[in-house]
Parts: sequence; structure tokens; C-alpha cells
Amino acid sequence: MAVLINAKIDALLEATSRSFYPTLKYLPKKVRGQIGLLYLLARVADTIADSKHGETEFLLNILREYNDVAQGTSSSLPDFTELAEIQTNENEAKLLRNVEDVIAGLEVYSKEDQGLMLECLDIIVSGQILDLERFGTANEGGTISALQTDEEMDDYAFRVAGSVGVFWSKMSLANLFSLPPEKEQEFFEKGIRFGKSLQMINILRDIPEDLRFGRCYIPEEALSRHNLKPEDLLDNKNIDAFRPLYNEYLDLTNEHLDAAIEYIAMLPETQLRLKASCMLPVLIGQKTVSLLRTGNVLNSEERIKVTRDEIKSYARKLLRALIIPGGVNRLLQKNKGS
Repeated sequence: MAVLINAKIDALLEATSRSFYPTLKYLPKKVRGQIGLLYLLARVADTIADSKHGETEFLLNILREYNDVAQGTSSSLPDFTELAEIQTNENEAKLLRNVEDVIAGLEVYSKEDQGLMLECLDIIVSGQILDLERFGTANEGGTISALQTDEEMDDYAFRVAGSVGVFWSKMSLANLFSLPPEKEQEFFEKGIRFGKSLQMINILRDIPEDLRFGRCYIPEEALSRHNLKPEDLLDNKNIDAFRPLYNEYLDLTNEHLDAAIEYIAMLPETQLRLKASCMLPVLIGQKTVSLLRTGNVLNSEERIKVTRDEIKSYARKLLRALIIPGGVNRLLQKNKGS
């Protein structure tokens, strides 16, 4: 039974996680399944929250009911048929049709590991609920709503990604290695910043797409300090006025990425696979920030992202760096300056 469930989970992972799947392959076997399953559990919630459905309350109810079943406080799984039918991404539609298998995947793991996965999922879902309550459903052509403060942005980044840094850290300590008690809190804090760095990249890269669906994650208070309104970001000619604020957020993202590098340095030298799985998103993140600094992110025609070929190139460089003394630090520093 466990073999069958794992095979289904792996197939869903490969289909839905273009950028995350390469990272999964590096992970040690003792934690690969748990981290992959959390990704799918969170991806189900994300797909629900981002569905182009007309009724916000409908999505909120589905999201809460799904989380209740995953958490074990309800046995009544919602009907995903309607949501699956309106998905434009067939892999996400397939994921919604197989939610029961995803939740069943929890049974393969220990109660402790299940607890860590569900603790993190609950925080992620709380962020998506806040998102729906603030912005409503992601429908085109509506008015634009914005986060109000930097604190709201930071809280959102923690809920949907920083919490994953805590989960990843706790899972590693439970299954792979130990740290002195006085170092654990530092490890968790750097893990949170690791997760936030990746979410900040998503926010700063996806501004035109989010605006199209009425969502502005750049806080209104920050925009007003630069005499800008959320609607001004719809015009790519405003990039020069926006650039100083945008660079402030890119600087913050780089500071989070520096914390991620410090996080990797805290991993034991014996944990080469874990180091590799952490380094790949940092390398990609550093490159993305460099691209965002020079491109016009407000231009919806200019999609800024690291290509598949570049990701493969980073993977090859990473493998070489891992077997060369000092190679990891040199690669990270060289990539940061590129």
C-alpha cells in the first residue's frame, strides 16, 4: 500500500513542481518523501486559493474544509469537481482530482513527521485565507487592493514560505542530524529568512500578473512614500519612479538570501545532499534578483525568470562544487556578483 501511495505522490510531484522537483532529487531519502508531500499538500491549498472562481466565500469554505480533513478534525472531503474543471493548468486539475491520495500519503510517515507537516500546512493555509479575505478571488478586471504595510508583507512571507523554513529545519533535526540546543533557535530563524527570500522573489517578480487579478503585494504605505499608488504599477513607464523602492525590496531579499547562505553553513559537512538541495534555490534566487535589478518588472511582456537550461547548468556546477574543498562558498559568492 505504501509503495502504491508513494508512486502516486511522486507522479503528482513531477507533474506539478517544475522548479522544485530538481531540488527534491538532491534531498536525503530520510526526508525527501515528507518534504515532497508537504509541497503537494500546500500546492493543493494554493490551487484552491488561486482558482478563478466568482465566489470568495466558496473558496474560503473549500480551503477550510480541505485543511480540516488534512488535520484530522473532519472526515468529509469537499467535492473538488467544479474547481478541477475550471483550472487552466491540467496538472493542477489532476492534483485536485487526486486530493484523497495526497492526504493518504500522510499515513506512510511517523506521527512526529505527520505533526510537522500538518503544523506547517496550517500556517500556510492561514496565509492563503488572509489573502482571500483581503483580495477576494483572483478575477481579472476588478479593482486593485494592496497590502497596507511592510509588516503585512513580512507576515504574509512568513506564513506561506518562512514557515516552510521552520518545517525543513525541524524535519532535518528530527531525521538527519542534531545541533547544540543553543544553536537551534538561530537555525530556525535563518530557516525562516531562507523561506522569506524565495517568497519575496515571487512577489517582486510577479507584480504585473498579481495586478491583473487585483492584487498588489507592494504595500500601499511604501508606495505613497514614493508618491505612487498601486494603479501606477500598471504602467511600465513608471519603472523609474518605482525603481528606488523596488531596489529596497531587492536589497531586503538579498539580505534574506545571505541568511540562507549562513543557514547552509550551519549544516554538517556530512550532509552533502541536504546542502545541495538548499543551495540550488539560493543559486537560482541570487540570479533572479540580479535579473530583476536590470529588467523592467512592470512590463508584463518581459517575463523575468531563470531558464530550464540555466537551472541544469547550476545543478552541474553544484555537483562539482560539492566535491571541491571550499567550492560551495566560491560558487555562492561568484553567483551573487554575477
